[in-house]
Amino acid sequence: MTEATYTHGHHESVLRSHRWRTAENSAGYLLAELRPGQALLDLGCGPGTITADLAERVAPGQVTAVDRTASVLAAAREAVEARGVTSVRFAVGDAHALDFPDDSFDVVHAHQVLQHVTDPVRVLREMRRVCRPGGVVAVRDVDYAAMTWFPEVPVLDEWLALYRRVARANGGEPDAGRRLLAWAREAGFTDVTATASTWCHATPDERRWWSGLWADRTTASAYAEHAVSGGHATPGTLESIAAAWRAWGEEEDGWFASLHGEVLCRV
Repeated sequence: MTEATYTHGHHESVLRSHRWRTAENSAGYLLAELRPGQALLDLGCGPGTITADLAERVAPGQVTAVDRTASVLAAAREAVEARGVTSVRFAVGDAHALDFPDDSFDVVHAHQVLQHVTDPVRVLREMRRVCRPGGVVAVRDVDYAAMTWFPEVPVLDEWLALYRRVARANGGEPDAGRRLLAWAREAGFTDVTATASTWCHATPDERRWWSGLWADRTTASAYAEHAVSGGHATPGTLESIAAAWRAWGEEEDGWFASLHGEVLCRV
């Protein structure tokens, strides 16, 4: 296995974020390409909220949802079944070596995956291999260095620098968004449309949700364990960062934006 260590892990604070994701807020750049009857691969499906949305759009086409751990797939299956979606099958797999024949899918999708793998170009080549001629490979990843917020909170600058150190030590690339076009071209794609979109958290409820999940993630998730065990931070440092997140979340003028890179690659 050439997967990098998944920095976030699957703590509740991480899944709280993942379950918020929909096709509309996380795969809008892809929706115009979807048609009923398409076969779609959702690589790194997580808890399945985007998967279910995509499945509804390509029904009666078959969707295959892949993730690296069975426990994640069990949660995804439960979420998809709760929606009454019956056209999704689930498989444990390695993004670097997909267990599917060439030309298996019309659409191959990955959201927030390439930032967590050791060889994103190899993953893109695998996505291209399993995509049929005339199909599309669609990838979206955040760019941590481009995250921005107000009011300025110096401790959150420390948070960002720390997260990027930990992610890179685990073999990932936290600033993946800006690199997607270059990676796609290196993987052999010649027809690539590169775009960007954002998440923005600025209402009181959005601030509480975003700051709360990052405060919890900073002290209780696998990311926190990696930060301490890797010598990147002390528990006291993590507590101070979590407190800064909670303080930012109470700011009436609080605003946070995350930039995402996107590529639609035609095969």
